[in-house]
Amino acid sequence: MKRAISIVMVFFLIFSLSACGQVSENGNQTEPSSSGSLQTEPSDTVGAQQSEAEQTGATASVEEGKTLIVYFSWSSSGNTEKMATAIKERTGGDILEIEPLNPYPTDYNECGDVAREERDQNARPEIANLPDSIEEYDTLFIGYPIWWHTAPMIIGTFLNSYDLTGVEVYPFTQSASMDTEQFENSMEFVRENAAGATVHDGLFVRATDTDGIYTYLTENGFAE
Repeated sequence: MKRAISIVMVFFLIFSLSACGQVSENGNQTEPSSSGSLQTEPSDTVGAQQSEAEQTGATASVEEGKTLIVYFSWSSSGNTEKMATAIKERTGGDILEIEPLNPYPTDYNECGDVAREERDQNARPEIANLPDSIEEYDTLFIGYPIWWHTAPMIIGTFLNSYDLTGVEVYPFTQSASMDTEQFENSMEFVRENAAGATVHDGLFVRATDTDGIYTYLTENGFAE
């Protein structure tokens, strides 16, 4: 009888231990699974928010600071055009060459006579390819040669054609003599005609001085 009771008690203990073991195992599996779900959802949400923020930031960086490079060049050497191209390569901005409605004479002396007359009259020669608007740009590089100790009057035409309030303007030019007084005269002309804009110190180097061009751009925040 005692042996029978002992056998029954052994079976009972084995059954109890087995049941406890199953509960403990299931509990261990359930708890990490539930906990993992709670951690994953916030993690996914944060990741989505970060991704959205990064995308928004990337879009903003593309849209902000849109740059337009405008230049007028007459001579066959195309020095101002070379400078404009170097600036475009560095900044990735859009580029526009000013085309006079009435082309200037190809003869050097004749062109000089016309340019001097326009300067003396403070004329505003018409532009054939004047854009309807440049309001999408907030940075404007404006390039020109030095004519009669200042900027060509057609530069005044372009600047007078728009509301430049809030626009950052960066003049660039060069000349055969590289006379700094003439450069300053041209800068004053740009300031007078770019009403509402912030006109920064201009770039005055030879077209072949790419290091000087890139240094100027870097110093003004246009590094690659």
